[in-house]
Amino acid sequence: MTVGELRRTPLHDQHEALGARMVPFAGWAMPVQYGGIVDEHRTVRSAVGLFDLSHMGEILVAGPEALAFTRYAVASDPGTLEPGQAQYSMLCAEDGGIIDDLIVYRTDEGYLVVCNAANRDAVVAHLEALRGRGDFDTRLEDRSDRTALLAPQGPNAAALLADLTDLDLGALGYYRSLRGEVAGIECLVARTGYTGEDGFELFCDARRAPALWDALMAAGERHGLKPAGLGARDTLRLEAGMPLYGNELTREVNPYEANLGRVVKLEKGEFVGRAALASVQQTGPQRKLVGLVMRDNAVARGGYPIRIDGEEAGVVTSGTASPTLGEKIAMAYVPVAAAAPGADVEVIVRERPYRAEQVKLPFYKRPRPEAG
Repeated sequence: MTVGELRRTPLHDQHEALGARMVPFAGWAMPVQYGGIVDEHRTVRSAVGLFDLSHMGEILVAGPEALAFTRYAVASDPGTLEPGQAQYSMLCAEDGGIIDDLIVYRTDEGYLVVCNAANRDAVVAHLEALRGRGDFDTRLEDRSDRTALLAPQGPNAAALLADLTDLDLGALGYYRSLRGEVAGIECLVARTGYTGEDGFELFCDARRAPALWDALMAAGERHGLKPAGLGARDTLRLEAGMPLYGNELTREVNPYEANLGRVVKLEKGEFVGRAALASVQQTGPQRKLVGLVMRDNAVARGGYPIRIDGEEAGVVTSGTASPTLGEKIAMAYVPVAAAAPGADVEVIVRERPYRAEQVKLPFYKRPRPEAG
């Protein structure tokens, strides 16, 4: 796909005006950085960064049997959601493999499923097939193209939004959402985040996104706000031990291997992949996602092989030099029998072994409100 064929978010002109370096990502032209990844990363940890996530997918599930259908489709239990509440979830295949990880919001219209941009078509196709197979009285509405998503993230995010909205942000708990105006623009304001910091997600009409971005940038000057790109988003989520689809999560991985068994609610009854996931839950996964801190001077990158006791034992899924911790960190899958904090592994970097130590995830954690 050439640059000319890439899709553009409603904020493309804003990114270019700010001098962003644009790169192809999931079929979109996206800003990977503006001034520099490390600076943007540290801004999110210390002040507030502003991300454009308008490439993400948003699918509304509505109708009389919207809840029954959503409970059948995902591994979590949306039936426990109160109005305005959200939950992290997964769409699994019959064999338990992860089709996508997503967030399900209970709204006044039904259930809003927010999925990864690269998987949007697969998610929509999968949901449509399930709807037909189960004969559910429900409808699916793919709102992705007309929805923009802006995300101020960082310890100053709440103060920034307070300058632009009358919503009671103090009452908006973690994994909760409210509808209201931000800078005079109607938004669904959520508080989830993918950086390990406090932060908000602002869903709005794509046509209003440039005005909302400009208002956030102007109001953010006194709060230390800077725009942040995909590069900082990746290093931030890796420090926070959060998985990325295509790296830690794939069709060949099940939730228990990724330390996400807590998401799977077998007790809710029948859902897609239940039999396979129940079997894994009973027997235990064969491998486990672990954190690594390099003890030798090398950066472990995705795809690098891992050796334990001289034998190949897996691959690195993500790795970087952590701006916050000052260490070189990574995540990788290793056999369950070999997964133990403090245990050594070797990461093969350019055909040479480098020592790394297993550590408990996440690498970085901040105090944050309890999930509602």
